[in-house]
Amino acid sequence: MSTRPRLTPAIADVRTAVRAALPEPVGGGLVLVALSGGPDSLALAAATAFESRRAGVRAGAVVIDHGLQEGSADVAARAARQARGLGLDPVVVTRVEVVAAGGPEAAARDARYTALAEAAAKAGATRVFLGHTLDDQAETVLLGLARGSGGGSLKGMPVSSGLFARPLLEIRRAATVQFCLDSGLDPWTDPHNDDERFRRVRVRKTVLPVLETELGPGIAEALARTAAQFREDTEALDHFAEEQIEELAEHAEAGISLPAKALAANPPALRQRIIRMTVAAEFGVSLSRGQTLEVARLVTDWHGQEAIDLPGIKVERQGGLLIFSSTGKA
Repeated sequence: MSTRPRLTPAIADVRTAVRAALPEPVGGGLVLVALSGGPDSLALAAATAFESRRAGVRAGAVVIDHGLQEGSADVAARAARQARGLGLDPVVVTRVEVVAAGGPEAAARDARYTALAEAAAKAGATRVFLGHTLDDQAETVLLGLARGSGGGSLKGMPVSSGLFARPLLEIRRAATVQFCLDSGLDPWTDPHNDDERFRRVRVRKTVLPVLETELGPGIAEALARTAAQFREDTEALDHFAEEQIEELAEHAEAGISLPAKALAANPPALRQRIIRMTVAAEFGVSLSRGQTLEVARLVTDWHGQEAIDLPGIKVERQGGLLIFSSTGKA
């Protein structure tokens, strides 16, 4: 008797999403699934194992042990066994050291992405699949809005960015849980996912349910749609800004300059984007909205004011030019 699970709606939806994300089987490229053992990544791993065999694509897994919880090595070993049982090969287990600069969640994320990139390079993988779902996208948008990060929050996580891809970004978390049930898989339950010391957990367990109750169902889907639409707008504005920078920017002593008249001719959204992107590209500094608006006033409200001092940068207007120069100070 076959032990192959019947094709339920949850299994079909997850497999379809993975199938669309698989690369062409050219040159023996390898896909690695970032596997924690939780329902999202375990469903992703199982679907990838199934679809990659059909597509002729090599697929493996990488398990990151953050070492933040007692027994984390056992959890990682268990996830690795599950990956091998699904037929994924190679299966890599990597332990990372989490340095809690910027908070434990951010530190763990940074350590994880660095380890995933290193594991992919060592294994020769061309793509790493991440198990983020539509629910994760909605939570990301809400957390970004709470921080006041503007467009950076509304665009959420990309479906694909360089090495990394998120095949399940249009799949609800409930579907991955059901996938595991339907497939006879036993996912790990991360106790941190119920720990309300973490902001994301509070958003998941309290904020989103309240919004659903008070505003009606479909809030998570609406937030995810907003992210997708805003990402399209953001990419278009970034493209226009990059074209303008390429045309207008001139390298000056210890920095770069932009013509004030050309900046003034642009609408505020594009003008401010050009300023932010110029500073980021030339000096590696990310300007806040307040700092960007202060610089923009040298263009739109010029009355002979003195130079503006920003972290590591001096911005001044000389005649018709806005000049950005390094001060050598962080």
